[in-house]
Amino acid sequence: MQIPEPTLPFEPDCRRCPRLAAFLGEVRLQHPGYHAAPVPPFGDPGARLLIVGLAPGLHGANASGRPFTGDYAGILLYRTLHAHGFASAPTSTAADDDLVLSGCRITNAVKCVPPQNKPTTAEVNTCNGFLRLELGRLPSRAIILALGAIAHRSVLRALDRKLSAHPFAHGAEHELGEDCILLDSYHCSRYNTQTRRLTEAMFDTVLQRAWTLLEAP
Repeated sequence: MQIPEPTLPFEPDCRRCPRLAAFLGEVRLQHPGYHAAPVPPFGDPGARLLIVGLAPGLHGANASGRPFTGDYAGILLYRTLHAHGFASAPTSTAADDDLVLSGCRITNAVKCVPPQNKPTTAEVNTCNGFLRLELGRLPSRAIILALGAIAHRSVLRALDRKLSAHPFAHGAEHELGEDCILLDSYHCSRYNTQTRRLTEAMFDTVLQRAWTLLEAP
């Protein structure tokens, strides 16, 4: 049976992916206090900067209900956003804290936590309709920051762009029309930061570039 395309950019009770829905059921039993549901986007709804991650972490966003909150990756992300004026505080501690994002919004290519943090291709594609609607609501002269290759490819699919024409590379910029630029960064995961594949300086440079593009006339 063909799964119908979503009509809203987020469905809090989505069960379109059987494996993910079943896994969330298991997580709810093991961790009754966890959010354990699709994680909504977070931030300024009118922002021109949209950051796209991979998926909620099991004991991070899946627990807190906010992207990158409780995840190791969120330590670097929110600290850097704060340094560039996008976040009111350098840390995100809970979905009900006082943190505010200004001019920035965060979402994921896959809204539900996948087993072993590895969504299948089918799951990424199924969730792509939500990302398509999110991108369609971006204001003009938008900047999309993709954290990792899967997020990068998800953005291109959602915008009906050829993947081969826009290869992923850290720091790369892709013109996706007059009003949209896609920036690439390695994901700020524990593995990438601890192996120094992504340093704090490297990530800061990408956010600085996003800020510069947003300020350009």
